[in-house]
Amino acid sequence: MRLTELIRSVVHTDNRIQVEVSDDWMQGRSVFGGLQAAIAVAAMRSLAPDLPLRTLQMTFIAPVPMGTVRAVAVLLRSGKSTQHIQARIEDGSGALLALAIGVFGSGRPSRVQRELPIDRLHETGTSTGLPFLPGNTPNFLQHFGVTLHEGALPFANTPVHTNRYSLDLHDEGTTTEWHLLAIADFVPPVALSWMDSAVPGSSLTWMLELLVEDYTTQPLQGWQIGAELVAAGDGYTSQSTWIIAPDGRAVALSRQSMVVFA
Repeated sequence: MRLTELIRSVVHTDNRIQVEVSDDWMQGRSVFGGLQAAIAVAAMRSLAPDLPLRTLQMTFIAPVPMGTVRAVAVLLRSGKSTQHIQARIEDGSGALLALAIGVFGSGRPSRVQRELPIDRLHETGTSTGLPFLPGNTPNFLQHFGVTLHEGALPFANTPVHTNRYSLDLHDEGTTTEWHLLAIADFVPPVALSWMDSAVPGSSLTWMLELLVEDYTTQPLQGWQIGAELVAAGDGYTSQSTWIIAPDGRAVALSRQSMVVFA
């Protein structure tokens, strides 16, 4: 099911939503984290329908199984220009599976202006595709077309610090908030490139900062993502990621904490 089809199937009830997630959006035992984020923000949108999303913080508490995924949003604080909203992803009995806090805020005049100083990728003959291999790669990968331009693929037994990819999201139309959140959480942990064979890993937290408001005219093809392994120890890793739109603008930054079982 393509993402636009999934979006159309969402059922809204006040500050709650639910959606049926199929097997093609799974990441091991759990729903793909970027889709979890999109579902959480969709629930938040019942309370902040018009304000741009500025930051999102997520804690992944337990696997979110395939099937009916539910999210409920609560307004934490509403100020003059910003709103803080919490969303819970719950199972059928109300048990907490993931917790998200979004900050939505209107723009304001400021003398402080600085764009993220990151160069666009320059494709080379050494680029490597990351194909979807049923049974070997996460199911959600079938929705992306991915090429590695710098660094090493997961499980390549190569201790790199930075990986840079170009990617397309296989869907119709232009980039919605759902699409951007899926793109932003796509990148594999750099730590997996150090491994010489497939090993399990799990994201603990993910934080996203939106740098621009006007990305919805961007196509779903031609995005670029870079990820840097900032620090690692005791099985935990810290990773920074930047997301560049097809027109060359930096759209978002993220930080991720992950545990690697190897």
